[in-house]
Amino acid sequence: MRLATPTDVATLGIPGQDPRGFQILEGSAGDRAIDMTNLRRQTGLVALDYGYNNTASCESAITYLNGEKGVLLYRGYPVEELAEKSRFVEVAYLLVNGHMPNEKEREDWSMQLNRHALLHEDMRHFFSHFPDGAHPMAMLSAMVVSLSTFYPELSQNQHHVGDEAIDKAAARLLSKLRTIAAFSYKKSIGEPVVYPRHDLRYVANFLNMMFSSPVRPYEIRPEVVKALNVLFIVHADHEQNCSTSAVRLVGSARVNLYAAVAAGICALWGPLHGGANQMVIEMAEEMAAQGMSPKEKIERVKNSKGAELLYGFGHRVYKTYDPRAKIVKKACDDLFRALDVHDPLLDMLRELEERALADDFFRERHLYPNVDFYSGIIYRAIGIPKEMFTVMFALGRLPGWIAHWKEALEDPRFKLQRPRQLYVGPGLRHLAPDEVVRADRAAVLDAR
Repeated sequence: MRLATPTDVATLGIPGQDPRGFQILEGSAGDRAIDMTNLRRQTGLVALDYGYNNTASCESAITYLNGEKGVLLYRGYPVEELAEKSRFVEVAYLLVNGHMPNEKEREDWSMQLNRHALLHEDMRHFFSHFPDGAHPMAMLSAMVVSLSTFYPELSQNQHHVGDEAIDKAAARLLSKLRTIAAFSYKKSIGEPVVYPRHDLRYVANFLNMMFSSPVRPYEIRPEVVKALNVLFIVHADHEQNCSTSAVRLVGSARVNLYAAVAAGICALWGPLHGGANQMVIEMAEEMAAQGMSPKEKIERVKNSKGAELLYGFGHRVYKTYDPRAKIVKKACDDLFRALDVHDPLLDMLRELEERALADDFFRERHLYPNVDFYSGIIYRAIGIPKEMFTVMFALGRLPGWIAHWKEALEDPRFKLQRPRQLYVGPGLRHLAPDEVVRADRAAVLDAR
């Protein structure tokens, strides 16, 4: 991995200490960072940074994101170009291996994904023991971590795992996660599972497992396959987001790939992270049920002083139109046109976007559509229920999680992540006499 370039020195002045110098590093895209690795050792102080808004936890060669300019690159390639000209499996290969596959690599990669699509039959029986109505994300994370018991070669000392074993595990997980996701959906609706087919490509295979049944074969339409490929690509990685940071954090303990990815799935489950597109659809459904117009919704958001939100607008990093949102909006228009369907919720979202973009309130606060604003309506058109939206996000994000776990594993500077804190609790104190439980009294309490 290419390392950041030292360029200058930043001087920190602390009362009662001599000025200390800290190296300024520059990344390949021109971003700069102050290397504070030895801050506590040199000064006795730590940096307090809630939410890590100003803290880079690592150097990474996987994804470049510029929120001010609306730029997103996977290994140097613009996400717009990849979404238009590539398939998800090729982008997954790019993220995990660092380059686009040539013809032979593409063929070998496809063969590996086909070879590992089936689940061990003992794993399949796990699904029968989940309660009815179990959330698909709970099943997804549980099944992924259980893979380590069936494929224990990555559960040993991570420093001695070879590249071949890691590559095999990456292909296995990418292939099996879609099967687990489809089986989880079938379990949640009480239908028998549908096994993967070797004659279908990655996305088409997933759609068939999701929607086919013994009495109702599923018609695989190329327009739906294309739309889902696009959604998986735009979700494939997004720098050091919450779930990716969770994968790196858990992975820093040198756990196996399956355990680290299971942690990422759990982090993604949160409504502030992967659940936002579901909240967009629920917002639109609630507006429709109440007869609320987009104009009324915009005014309510503006007058609520932050109590009411326009879901799908604004982003922690982007201060302009999310480049992924533009891609997803076009994919949405293309899909609805090809399917020749109409959804009044889509009309509502379009008007919400138009009114918000024309309003100074949103522009001054840099609130623009993000990737979640139109992705949920695409899933809805395909027939994917809201409970599966976050699972779809996980399927797309998996290549990024694998790439970051692998990159951290191969970085000799990477160490166990152990953040510091600024303690604000009580000072030293001792137990008062009435706080001490006598031995005879403790025996009575224990007996109860």
